[in-house]
Amino acid sequence: MNRSTQTLLTTIATELSAPESLCGLFHEHRDGDPLPSQPALAEMMDLCRSILFPGFYGKSTVNNQNLIFHIGIAMEHLYGILCEQIQAGLCFAAGWGEAEAYGETYAAAQDSRKGKASELTRAFIQQLPALRQVLATDVEAAYLGDPAAESYGEVISCYPVIKAITNYRIAHVLLELGVPLIPRIITEMAHSETGIDIHPAATIGHHFTIDHGTGVVIGATCIIGNGVKLYQGVTLGAKSFPLDTEGHPIKGIPRHPILEDNVIVYANSTILGRITIGHNAVIGGNIWVTEDVEPNTKILQNKYCH
Repeated sequence: MNRSTQTLLTTIATELSAPESLCGLFHEHRDGDPLPSQPALAEMMDLCRSILFPGFYGKSTVNNQNLIFHIGIAMEHLYGILCEQIQAGLCFAAGWGEAEAYGETYAAAQDSRKGKASELTRAFIQQLPALRQVLATDVEAAYLGDPAAESYGEVISCYPVIKAITNYRIAHVLLELGVPLIPRIITEMAHSETGIDIHPAATIGHHFTIDHGTGVVIGATCIIGNGVKLYQGVTLGAKSFPLDTEGHPIKGIPRHPILEDNVIVYANSTILGRITIGHNAVIGGNIWVTEDVEPNTKILQNKYCH
């Protein structure tokens, strides 16, 4: 490398290290603090699927005689990975100055986060039976809602909605437990794989399904009842955001739709704002909805049907 190139690299490195170029783009952490790992979280999700859907994911040799052994081993491995990743999320969320703010030494803060991660991991594992119960209803909804589906096994193995809703339901439990960052990574992993974008903070009832799935967006403050079915390209989004006195979007306010029980929304429809779609309503394809819809109503192109 000649002197001119070395000078160029030094100049650009200095420019890229300038504080004014790094606003919001640089995470400074202490040596030894772990950072969340997407490969580790992908492995964690594989373990969760092998526990929730044994035989379809994980060891292909699983049977009734060795099932408890395989699940037990998977749960031990899951505990170790998830505990480590939650600790990484806690470190990421804490940032500099946390220990000093609470009068703790750095080592004490690390121990505190490690203990909290273990507590949260145990709480998550306790939710696995309930997670399997609700996912079983999602599998049933996908199977019964698609004449092309030949078996529950086909739905579990092939349908993108099951991958997306599994990631969502796991992420939602972690978010409810107070785990930072990790839930959003988990749902974005499913988004990348399936094209289905479900925010982990959304609330979704049982027997939920999405046919085909590509391009579906479900916002953070959505509330979706039981037995709801969406088709590809559906957006459950927000209208323009209200701003505070400094012109910044106000965060944390309900801004996405409520879909009551047994609502069906057909392909490429967009439902925006904090409105309510009443139970048993049907929204036709390619519809733009920004007002409440009464229960038992069908909205089609240019007309209402009761």
